[in-house]
Amino acid sequence: MAITITSAYVSTFESTVRHLAQQPATKLRPWVQERSVSSKEHNWETMGKQDMVDKTTARVATPTNDSPWGRRVSTTGTKHIGDTVEQEDPVQMLVDPNSNIARSQAMAARRAQDDVIIAAATGDALLGSGSTLSFPAGQKIGDGTVPISFDYITAVQQKFMANDIDPSVPKCFVIGPTQVQKLMQLTEQTNKDYVRKGLDQLSSNGVCEGFMGFDWIMSTRLLAPGAGELSTLAFTRDAIGMQVNRDITSRVAEDPSISFAWRIYTYQTLGAVRVEDEQIVHLHVKDALS
Repeated sequence: MAITITSAYVSTFESTVRHLAQQPATKLRPWVQERSVSSKEHNWETMGKQDMVDKTTARVATPTNDSPWGRRVSTTGTKHIGDTVEQEDPVQMLVDPNSNIARSQAMAARRAQDDVIIAAATGDALLGSGSTLSFPAGQKIGDGTVPISFDYITAVQQKFMANDIDPSVPKCFVIGPTQVQKLMQLTEQTNKDYVRKGLDQLSSNGVCEGFMGFDWIMSTRLLAPGAGELSTLAFTRDAIGMQVNRDITSRVAEDPSISFAWRIYTYQTLGAVRVEDEQIVHLHVKDALS
């Protein structure tokens, strides 16, 4: 008798799709100024500080001090992603490929929002005159040769104080996985003699909540200025402006040009610009523990 039992083997399949490890949501969008507009560009008006002068005699002319107005400009671009599913595929699968593809595309779109914000953080800012302004050297700390440290973090706080940023203004600090590991090794960050919560009560990202006055965000999307280096960022919500013309939008429809296969398409139109240099500090560190 022929051995045919293998033909009776049964394959089992999940009824849900496991999306592989990836960042599913934007981490930085809550930390920027946002405007929903319908224009190619958006102007972010600014006004610099002014100083009073002494009135030395009676009946002097009322002084006229020109207010230092400025303007930063955000310009938008469209980011998109697409895929196709043949008509016969959904009826042969236990899962709905269309909805899962749309979900995957939405996660990609949210990561792209972080990329736009990070690029604007230390990139050239477009001015109202049409010229661009590079990130000021005075707002940079480090040269990429030293890992993050307690002294570095205090130096970042000193920058904000020197710029007269109110200490009560919420600030975030965006770092990478290696910097989180380094902070977990710092006594000042894990010992209850220094912080209210010790190593046994760290937040989900490994950093004590509110450590040194920052909301700590771990991101794997920060820029690397050079090999073994990382550009970490500390900023307030007034530092960066994001213009959102069209938020994440998905379309699922049949395409008659390719046998009526399902087209899954997601796009968004947005742009960002650094609005106030004094509200952001770039900490350039060695992406290592020592």
